[in-house]
Amino acid sequence: MSYIAKPKVSHPSVPRNELGLFKRDYEGVVSTLCAGCGHDSVTAAIIQAVFELGIEPHKLCKMSGIGCSSKTPAYFLSQSHGFNSVHGRMPSVTTGANAANSDLTYIGVSGDGDSLSIGMGQFAHVIRRNLDMCYIMENNGVYGLTKGQYSATADVGTTAKKGPANKQMPIDPVSIAIGLGATYIARGFSGAKEQLVPLIKGAIMHKGFALLDVISPCVTFNDHEGSTKSYAHTREHFHQVINADFVPPSEEIVAAYEEGNTMPIRLHDGSKIVFRRVDKDYDPTSRAAAFTFLRDSVNAGEIITGLLYIDEETGDMHDLSGSIETPLSKIPYEELNPGAEELANLMDRYR
Repeated sequence: MSYIAKPKVSHPSVPRNELGLFKRDYEGVVSTLCAGCGHDSVTAAIIQAVFELGIEPHKLCKMSGIGCSSKTPAYFLSQSHGFNSVHGRMPSVTTGANAANSDLTYIGVSGDGDSLSIGMGQFAHVIRRNLDMCYIMENNGVYGLTKGQYSATADVGTTAKKGPANKQMPIDPVSIAIGLGATYIARGFSGAKEQLVPLIKGAIMHKGFALLDVISPCVTFNDHEGSTKSYAHTREHFHQVINADFVPPSEEIVAAYEEGNTMPIRLHDGSKIVFRRVDKDYDPTSRAAAFTFLRDSVNAGEIITGLLYIDEETGDMHDLSGSIETPLSKIPYEELNPGAEELANLMDRYR
C-alpha cells in the first residue's frame, strides 16, 4: 500500500497563527483509516482548534487507548508529546502524567468501546477526579478494528451488516458524565466542523474534565440502513445547538441560519436534512436542566449537539488535592524524596 506524502512547504499567502506557525505545523502523519471515516474529520477539527488557540506543539500531550479512535493522535501534532496506552486505561495514564506535569495541555482521544466497555471504570473515576483534560470520545457504536461488533453505545434495535439486531440498552456517555459530575459536557457531529471546532477549543481551555462526545459514523461497519450511528440517521435527527456546516465525502455544504429557525438542505445523495438551532434561553450551567433536556431529546428521537453543561466554579484535580503549583517534574529529586526514615514511618501505618 502506498501513501501520498504531505508537502513540507507552505505557500507564502497561507495564514499563520500568533506563534507564527502554519496549520500544517499542527498536522501528523497521513491517515490510514478508511476513506470517509468520521474520525479524520475530528482530526481536522482538532488541528484547526489548536492552531487557532496558538498552543505550542511541545506544550501539548495527546493520549489514547486502543481502537480506530486511538489511532487518531498519530494524525495531528507530530511535534507534541504522546502516549498510546493499553485498552481502556488511557484515563489513569493521563492522570499520572498530569499529576507529574500540570503545565502541559492534555487531549485524550478514545472511542465508545475503549471508554464505555473495558474502560468504563477508568472513565468514571477520571470524571470524579475532575482531571484537567479534553476527553474526545469518537462514538460510532461499533468495534471497527474487530469487524463491527456492537459497542456499549449501540441503540436498541440497531442492526449490523450481519447478525441479529441489538437488544441491549445503550450507555449514553453524556448522561453518565452529567451524573458523575463532569464540569464541561458537549456533543458534536464529525461532519459539522464549524460547530465542532469551537466545542474543542472550549474543552481545551476549560479547567477541569471536559467531555466531548462526537458522533463519528463508521463507513465500513456502521453506515447502512438500520444503524442509528450512520450518516443518514444522524442527518435526519440532527438537532443542533449552534450554527454548523456539513462536510460530505465529495463537496462541502455550508448552512447558516438564526436561532430558533430551521433550514432544510438537500444533500448529494438526494437525502434531506433539516437543521434546527435551539433558542437562546438554554442554560448550560444547570445540571438538572441539561439532564432533562437530554432525556426529552432521546424521547423525541433527536441528537442534541452543542455545549450542554459547564461548571467553571469547581476546582480541578490539583485544586481538590491541594497540589503545589510547581509541577512535580520540575522539582529536584532531593526535595521529592522524603528519606528512608519518613518512608519507614509511612509504612508502619499500614502494618
